Amino acid sequence: MARTRRAHAAAPAWLTIWALLPLLLIALPLCYVAIRASQAGLAGVAQELLRERTLMLLLNTVALAVGVTLTASMIGLAVAWCVERSDLPLRRFWRVAAGLPLAVPAFVSSYAWSSIAVGFQSLPGALLVLSLSTYPLVYLPVAAALRSADPAFEDVSRSLGHGPTHTFLHALLPQLIPALGGGSLLVLTHMFSEFGALALLRVQTFTTAIFESYELQFDSATAAVQSIVLMALCIPAAYGEMRVRGHRRIARMGRGAARMVPSVRLGKARLLVLLAFGGLGLLSLGVPLATLGYWLAHGRSLGQGYEEIWPAIRGSIGYATSGAVLASILAMPLVLLSIRYRNRFSSLAERLPYIVHGLPGVVVALALVFLSIRAAPALYQTSIVLLCAYAILFLPLAQSSLRASIELISPQLEQIARSLGRSPFRVFMSVVLPNIAPGIGAALALMMLEIFRELTATLMLAPTGVTTLATQVWSYTFDAEYAAAAPFATLLVLISSVPVWVFTRRMLQYGGQP
Repeated sequence: MARTRRAHAAAPAWLTIWALLPLLLIALPLCYVAIRASQAGLAGVAQELLRERTLMLLLNTVALAVGVTLTASMIGLAVAWCVERSDLPLRRFWRVAAGLPLAVPAFVSSYAWSSIAVGFQSLPGALLVLSLSTYPLVYLPVAAALRSADPAFEDVSRSLGHGPTHTFLHALLPQLIPALGGGSLLVLTHMFSEFGALALLRVQTFTTAIFESYELQFDSATAAVQSIVLMALCIPAAYGEMRVRGHRRIARMGRGAARMVPSVRLGKARLLVLLAFGGLGLLSLGVPLATLGYWLAHGRSLGQGYEEIWPAIRGSIGYATSGAVLASILAMPLVLLSIRYRNRFSSLAERLPYIVHGLPGVVVALALVFLSIRAAPALYQTSIVLLCAYAILFLPLAQSSLRASIELISPQLEQIARSLGRSPFRVFMSVVLPNIAPGIGAALALMMLEIFRELTATLMLAPTGVTTLATQVWSYTFDAEYAAAAPFATLLVLISSVPVWVFTRRMLQYGGQP
């Protein structure tokens, strides 16, 4: 009862005020779209929406997002099942190797493939490259779900005389739906917000069109209307991801059968499956890494930009660190409110960042440019605006990391501290903060990795003269100077590979099967 009363108690004023800061920041992109739409008027919005180019952008965006999501989901599900449930040779190796394409940012893969042949600079080429880059987002959660799935359901199905296909579809697949749906929705939101890879592959979608409108006409009404359409596509997908995130696990009585599930014999298909795994590894990792190696050793632009490597590293580290710290600070009150003081305000505060999370960096950057010029001109082209963009884009990531740590702290510890006469703020500083320090560290590391790879907002908002590894890759590749881009792309892959390797191993070890 004490916990229930605590959950419905009024939040301290300092915590509510603290929570208003990220909410006001998150509301900026929504305000921007509303303001620009009202300035364009209904006639202007309708005229832009009915243009033939807008229809083309809509078809390209939806076709690419749906195509990549379906392809990545099928690959991820198939790979996860083969690794976890079949007698595939070298299973331990493939279990980790299948997740390593995450170490190569999508725009780096696009740089590699586009430098091989112009034919990859097309919608089919983008479908191939992005499917290879994103399938681990489905594979990892599905593989983890397979390792923790209760085999009793499959035993019952087989005991009733059902075959392997019926057992998979009706006994195993329902247990995988939360993980499969969550991974698929994550791929979908990534595709709606993808810019760098599509710009390098010369595929026109709403994100590339909005960026071009900004570059050519600077904050044009066209970009604003295109942002409205993109928001309409992104918000349902992001909301669906948030809903699935909250229902990942399927309830069951007890812990299930504590035994190893027998591996399915592949028989004559064993060699074919092994060749398919080799081909997948070659296309998703081999081609990008081999291309990087080639351009590091050859090319007319080789040696250009070496003097910019250290400034780019310094810029990447500086912004990644500052952005991660800011996002963690802003996420803290939202998580505390949602766990300790559950009410309508705390529910809105928790969910709003996830809904806006589906927006691409180009829309967030455009909103901050528009509002900073009109409300605070002194802030335009400063690092403050860029850090605000990082906070908006990566706030949900900080929330997820911090929530896992705060939920482990018993409310009774805080109640004991309060009974000793300490104020809520002193309780937070002396009890809560020290106990969630490991969670804060994990959140910072994960966000720093993501900010290292962020491209769109950095391109649009970074102060003049400031560069990062990601912007240098894009700049040289866009000018077809592939050898000059190679050192920056290689550093990005090296920086990403270590945390991706550790994350993949830890995620797949959770579940029980060796």
